[in-house]
Amino acid sequence: MSSSDIFIGETIGTAILILLGGGVCAAVTLKASKARNAGWLAITFGWGFAVLTAVYTTAPLSGAHLNPAVTLAIAIKDGDWKNVPVYWAGQVLGAMIGAALVWIAYYGQFHAHLTDREIVGGPGAQATTAKAVEAQEKGAGPVLGVFSTGPEVRVAWQNVATEIIGTVVLVLAVLTQGLNDKGNGLGTLGALITALVVVSIGLSLGGPTGYAINPARDLGPRIVHALLPLPNKGGSDWGYAWVPVVGPLIGGAIAAGIYNVAFA
Repeated sequence: MSSSDIFIGETIGTAILILLGGGVCAAVTLKASKARNAGWLAITFGWGFAVLTAVYTTAPLSGAHLNPAVTLAIAIKDGDWKNVPVYWAGQVLGAMIGAALVWIAYYGQFHAHLTDREIVGGPGAQATTAKAVEAQEKGAGPVLGVFSTGPEVRVAWQNVATEIIGTVVLVLAVLTQGLNDKGNGLGTLGALITALVVVSIGLSLGGPTGYAINPARDLGPRIVHALLPLPNKGGSDWGYAWVPVVGPLIGGAIAAGIYNVAFA
């Protein structure tokens, strides 16, 4: 694979991943969405199908890493680091594009949600807004969850540990079951397996932090949230932003180490 193929494939694939994954978060969260309050099952399966679609679409171009933690793990496993910056650049750019497309697709819903006093607080707001207002005071705006993850209980070491554990599970599944014949990415069967693993992680380990398990998936959309002209959007919670970047990268490195010791 050429560097251009890798960059284009990772950009397109990660954009599809975030468009569909962030899209299900928007569908469940935003006022005036037909799927509002559909719940955690909808989110976990939506993200799983997003992974399946993105990987299947772009595997021929780049191997469909779509996740800096996966790229890091494969580099550690193979000892080949030359294309890591290209993968990472495509992944972050693709995540930003996907997040912007979510905003376009749900433009009216974002506006309705963020101009509703029961959502954002203010004069005439009801007592039920307390949680949303409290979240804004802590730095997380009322629609940040459409773009990026955040903890239910903010305990830094636990939040990092949760992301590490979830990412180890994901990356081990990629390394042991999802590599194609060339060893450089996910094959067709690997796409399905990995999608189901993502659903499993969401159902079992997603409760504490929202299971980023992918630095680009969190960082790119968080940057877009900070840049978009959303009314009453609140903060982008940059104080937490390091957790879904550092945790998954550590998890990817640990998974690669486990693979090299136990499976290589």
